[in-house]
Amino acid sequence: MSTQTATGTLDRFFKISQRGSSVGREIRGGVVTFFTMAYIIVLNPIIIAGVQDAEGNYLGGGSQAQAFALVAAGTALVAGVMSILMGAVANFPLAMAAGLGLNAFVAYSIASQMTWADAMGLVVLEGLIILLLVLTGFRKAVFDAVPLPLKTAISVGIGLFIALVGLVNAGVVRTTGNASPPIGLGVGGTLSGWPVLVFCIGLLLMIGLYARGVRGAILIGILVTTVIAVVVESITETGGSGGDPTSKGWNLNVPSMPDSFIDLPDFSLLGNFSLLGSFEQVGAITAVLLIFTLLLADFFDTMGTMTAIGAEAGLNDEEGTPENAQRILVVDSLGAVAGGAASVSSNTAYVESASGVGDGARTGLAAIVTGVLFLLATIFSPVVAHIPNEAAVPALVLVGFLMMQQVIDIPWKDVELAIPAFLTIALMPFTYSITVGIGAGFLTFVLIKVVRGKAREVHLLMWIVAAMFLLYFAIDPITRWIS
Repeated sequence: MSTQTATGTLDRFFKISQRGSSVGREIRGGVVTFFTMAYIIVLNPIIIAGVQDAEGNYLGGGSQAQAFALVAAGTALVAGVMSILMGAVANFPLAMAAGLGLNAFVAYSIASQMTWADAMGLVVLEGLIILLLVLTGFRKAVFDAVPLPLKTAISVGIGLFIALVGLVNAGVVRTTGNASPPIGLGVGGTLSGWPVLVFCIGLLLMIGLYARGVRGAILIGILVTTVIAVVVESITETGGSGGDPTSKGWNLNVPSMPDSFIDLPDFSLLGNFSLLGSFEQVGAITAVLLIFTLLLADFFDTMGTMTAIGAEAGLNDEEGTPENAQRILVVDSLGAVAGGAASVSSNTAYVESASGVGDGARTGLAAIVTGVLFLLATIFSPVVAHIPNEAAVPALVLVGFLMMQQVIDIPWKDVELAIPAFLTIALMPFTYSITVGIGAGFLTFVLIKVVRGKAREVHLLMWIVAAMFLLYFAIDPITRWIS
């Protein structure tokens, strides 16, 4: 087949000319999107592989370094497959990967209560439920049940939570061991140690690159800071912290040059999930609440992302609905299932796809290019095990800022919405629990409506969810009373 014939086939299948683009622009847009969101290959292992489950095991049952490499390989694989599927099925310039915020919820609020296999089983169940909601049309009812400001508050709260995780993992924020204050700046109220300096350099570099509008600012920042960390460690021989909260050593991985940069990826995490094990571990009420929390964040993030990308690309209709919206939602739902089945957390649509759209992408070909690059990236997973925490977590702080920007969309003068939104945002980082923040927001929303005589304005689904969260918060005293 000649180049001209191949180009014509691509043009007809993806409607490239019809949408005012070209094959070259689609390829370029796909590459730009990849470099804009490729940081997830490093960032997802930092979040997922850096936490032990309720039984004290890392993902895969091995060491933390092994878990890092496994999660990196799985993250790139699933992102590649799902992005290609999105491009081929929905013909939309929208790439997919492990969802930030969702992965933090899985790591810090779910895996801490059960095994990793059980936690990933919940992600699979959530994906199947979303798929059912999409196919039955029930998604609109769910979408209408939760007020928009509360949806916004969830994203903002997760952003603050992620930023706090980054600051804690970098050693900038630490526990003091005192009643007042319980946490503080660094060791003894000062920033000290080479690893903290590397983190600060990395954060300032990312902020500078982002402020300059450099595409791939986060990925560039991680790579450059890793090189700096390797140089610093080779000179200072600082060593690891060994888990000591007062140590000035590296928090997780001690930076060093890997034995090899390229290796065959290990996909042994695939299929490592238990579909219903969580119900035995934490009980039906808690399991259902965790599934709903995952569903809420995943479902509404996708709706907002595809609408925003469609508007940027000029692919929305007069009602603001993207072309092939149903197909987009179906593929996104399958992403949650695939992410859980591969033990890398729910995969979802990435708003970073806007970078490729801004560079000219208008069709699914761009998403396919991004997906192919993710698949190629799987062979570089051994490198991840040598990236220090301090070089990667500055990205968490910057991403926290990006998610925080939505706070302006909350009507702060309306107490019926502002107080629940505030509690949602505040309690996520303060309690180190995304579930607590969402539960507090839902409960106070219903309470305020009731005391103001507006109970009829509360959607039936909100009543049900609020009741479930009430049981969730009172589960310990109820259990004690029953026993």
